[in-house]
Amino acid sequence: MAILEVLKYPDPRLRHKAKPVDKVTPELKQLAEDMLETMYSQKGIGLAAIQVGVDVALLVIDIRPQGDEDRYDLDENLTDLEKAVEMPLVIFNPVITKKEGKTTFDEGCLSLPGYYETVQRSKYIEVTGLDKDGNPLELQLDGLLSICMQHEMDHLDGKVFIDRLSPIKSNRIKAKIKKFGYSPPEEEEEAEEKLLV
Repeated sequence: MAILEVLKYPDPRLRHKAKPVDKVTPELKQLAEDMLETMYSQKGIGLAAIQVGVDVALLVIDIRPQGDEDRYDLDENLTDLEKAVEMPLVIFNPVITKKEGKTTFDEGCLSLPGYYETVQRSKYIEVTGLDKDGNPLELQLDGLLSICMQHEMDHLDGKVFIDRLSPIKSNRIKAKIKKFGYSPPEEEEEAEEKLLV
């Protein structure tokens, strides 16, 4: 396995749109493994192939607490739908087929480390795609897993989470990135306690 470079906003490659895969090859399986290793090394919970400069419709997610993965199924904060999905999740060609409700969450991103903002997402989604072996996959998601899936799927469309903010909030973050880069000094401690997707 290898740790890959995670592209940082405003790298233009983050605006590329992912291409669906025809077949899950050994090379794509290796890419998924490398993406998981990269995500864990950055303390993230989700990563899209676009974020590592590869234009394929692939994302990886693992919402288990790092270092305490064995307690995941016992976590009282997890929904039944979250418990039903085996972690880590590797999905090719994900497509949202149904959305219901609204929820908000303070999102961060491995491509914008140190910056967080409240983003509105659908509360419940249904997703189809291919699993790590190329078999059809159907998921019903809510909770943090639903939010993370939507965040990562935005990357496959060439979007980052600040695109979902009001122009005022989005421009404020862009100005801070231009002035401070990554991570802004006043937010470093707070950033350690938040989740990066």
